[in-house]
Amino acid sequence: MAKKIKDPGLGYNSKKNIQGIVNKDGSSNVIHLNKKFNIDDLYTFFIELTWWQFFLFVLLGYTLLNIVFGFVYMAIGIEEITPSKGNFLDDFLNGFFFSAQTLTTVGYGGIAPQGITANMIAAFEAMIGLLSFSFITGLLYGRFSKAKAAIHFSETVILRDFKEHRAIMFRLMNSRKTVMIEPEITVTLSVNEKNKEGEYQREFYRLKLERDRIMYLPTVWTIVHEIDEKSPLFKYSDKEIENLEAQLYVLIQYHEESFGQKVYQITSYDFADLKSGVKYIRSFSFDEEGYTVLDHDKLDEVLPMN
Repeated sequence: MAKKIKDPGLGYNSKKNIQGIVNKDGSSNVIHLNKKFNIDDLYTFFIELTWWQFFLFVLLGYTLLNIVFGFVYMAIGIEEITPSKGNFLDDFLNGFFFSAQTLTTVGYGGIAPQGITANMIAAFEAMIGLLSFSFITGLLYGRFSKAKAAIHFSETVILRDFKEHRAIMFRLMNSRKTVMIEPEITVTLSVNEKNKEGEYQREFYRLKLERDRIMYLPTVWTIVHEIDEKSPLFKYSDKEIENLEAQLYVLIQYHEESFGQKVYQITSYDFADLKSGVKYIRSFSFDEEGYTVLDHDKLDEVLPMN
């Protein structure tokens, strides 16, 4: 008989067509309300941004600072840094580009502050520039040095005949060329069903896997849960399994050579994406010289069962 596990933090209460807690890419699917802002969260916020979002923030921040100081130099009188051109646009552009030179400490020498007010503002802006670029440099280092797993999971989970029973399977591989050392995987099944009172409730099971850890992984690992008498899915037919409101939550950890430490990655599968009666095709082969060739594009490819 399948053994239930305690709530892993997802909650037993449920409703029909409930969304999963974890997205396919491993990000949280929880909507936070009334969350208090903490200045310490800024570092995490910038570290977790995508690269294009990060550089967009840097570009917008840099441009906004120069616009603000461009107007400041206009307000104190553009003559404090350079003779006026007689129209607003040219004078503002002079203030903007002088601000850019001061903020980056480039200082071409074509424009220079003349009065005490302009010198004080320029000195203050130079300090902001030094602090800003130090902050950005720290973020760049943090983003590059952050230990991250790079696992490519198959898009779908499959249901097929396996030995004397059936099994659900999915595959994974390392997106890097390094070897995954001592990978270990945990798969939790969340099933959403009505209880005796007619209310929806979630039950959780830790699935027994054919192998939940190996010494190292150079190519592809097929994760297999055999649906035998001890499986929580044993009581369901293939059609019932396909129609279950269920998710698989996957956690894998391994030692990553690139960072010299253990890394983690999570993902999820919804049974709505489950395919039955198919099998994965082989994703690696051997070339004429005997080397193993791994085709990343074939990780998700399946064929009908004979």
